Amino acid sequence: MGHKDAAWHERMYNNRALVPDYARHFEHWHTASARVRSQWTMHADVPYGEGINETMDIFPAHTPDAPVVVFIHGGYWRSLDKSNHSFVAEPLLQAGACVVVINYALCPGTPQVPVSVPSIALQCARALAWVWQHIGDYGGNRQRIALMGHSAGGHLATMLLCCNWKALGRQLPARVVSRALSLSGLYELAPLRQAPFLQSDLRLTRADARACSPAAYPRPRHAQLNVLVGGNESFEFIRQAQHIGQAWGEAVVPVCEALPGLDHFSILSQVAEPGSRVQQYALALASA
Repeated sequence: MGHKDAAWHERMYNNRALVPDYARHFEHWHTASARVRSQWTMHADVPYGEGINETMDIFPAHTPDAPVVVFIHGGYWRSLDKSNHSFVAEPLLQAGACVVVINYALCPGTPQVPVSVPSIALQCARALAWVWQHIGDYGGNRQRIALMGHSAGGHLATMLLCCNWKALGRQLPARVVSRALSLSGLYELAPLRQAPFLQSDLRLTRADARACSPAAYPRPRHAQLNVLVGGNESFEFIRQAQHIGQAWGEAVVPVCEALPGLDHFSILSQVAEPGSRVQQYALALASA
């Protein structure tokens, strides 16, 4: 393949350049999300902490003791917002789940309050801890929490499967969550240090890349991660999916599929497409 220089990494990881009509997907997500927020009961901007963007939108279940699906948005840890992603809740709500869409601070933050990928991972852990402690107030069963994330959100969902919950200093069980669906996620962050378009925002150090690469972690016990990636995505995104599947093995990653015809953005839109393979796996989170 030749020398993998900065230009190669830029081509492999710059999804907006790879999908010229990405703005059309963003507009669809925005419009569909506004409709879902207007038509379904929602508790907006519920705080899970006092830090930047430490809020979540909760779509309560219509029946008690419902399964809970927590969604984490993408944007390379530096863009987008939970409000762009309310649309993922609708099929899950129709299936009887309680849905939580979380926010987090975005890189690089400010000189006074810098934001890094490790600090975002800790924010998401705090968010999930809050869900475990309080979701019963919204009809959810904290013993039935599952995760779904897209792109950087897929990375964060995968990281949470490895979380040492007792180390957070909270009254938490050893296992808060054991099931996740990652769409077009990232599992090895070292290559991102070679992509120039990310560096001014992420400022990803070698140590941070190593600490936030779930593929380098021991496979989490009693966990299941399903991994989907678009068949039209770059070689690197498909390799990333294969890498976590190989690193953790089939017992933990029973599903690792590249879906034909889908790119980095259309794969997320498929969550709301009835009968799609993506929606099939999303609904499985609400039924187990």
